[in-house]
Amino acid sequence: MSTTELPASHAELMDGVYRWQRHIYDLTRKYYLLGRDRLIDGLEVPAGGTVLELGCGTGRNIILAARRYPDARFFGLDISAEMLETASKAIDREGLSRYVTLARGDATDFDAAALYGIERFDRVFVSYSLSMIPGWEKTVSAALAALSPSGSLHIVDFGQQEGLPNWFRTLLRGWLRKFHVLPRESLREVLESESRRTGATFRFRTLYRGYAWLAVIGKSINAS
Repeated sequence: MSTTELPASHAELMDGVYRWQRHIYDLTRKYYLLGRDRLIDGLEVPAGGTVLELGCGTGRNIILAARRYPDARFFGLDISAEMLETASKAIDREGLSRYVTLARGDATDFDAAALYGIERFDRVFVSYSLSMIPGWEKTVSAALAALSPSGSLHIVDFGQQEGLPNWFRTLLRGWLRKFHVLPRESLREVLESESRRTGATFRFRTLYRGYAWLAVIGKSINAS
């Protein structure tokens, strides 16, 4: 597992939040981190392709993606050493260590070549991490910079619950704040701006009445 110099405050915060939660994270999050499997199905990784997950957490998504696309190579980045420990053990249990490389780093500013020995990826995806990352806009820019010329960036995260009752939104936001999670109101606007800046195509859809937002930027589009 590789590592780079990290912003201590955020790394320590995430380690503190997940030091114990990581043991029950996947069991509890499956009920409200909706749309993750749809994102994985839409990756459509080419044979022999390379895939990077920013904010890989417990490794849940990488494991499912590696099963779904057995010919691909996978790379995971997370700022929390606690989460990476859990992810590494899970990947070992699944017998996927040959296909998955993990590294500790900051998703807003990382050197893929130094961490993985590879600079560009066919797919980059971010699942429910932008809502936890300070300066998350930099993560979007960094992810796009790490794409191969025909690659695509796939994102799923909390929406604004625009089609749901106000009381639900209030309760959800209060619960999420306990874990330092803040749904990004300007997510669509930023992604649209970045797609125009880079000359990429853009696909966006709301899921579950706005509970979650799913977006794809790049030449290979499948957000269904």
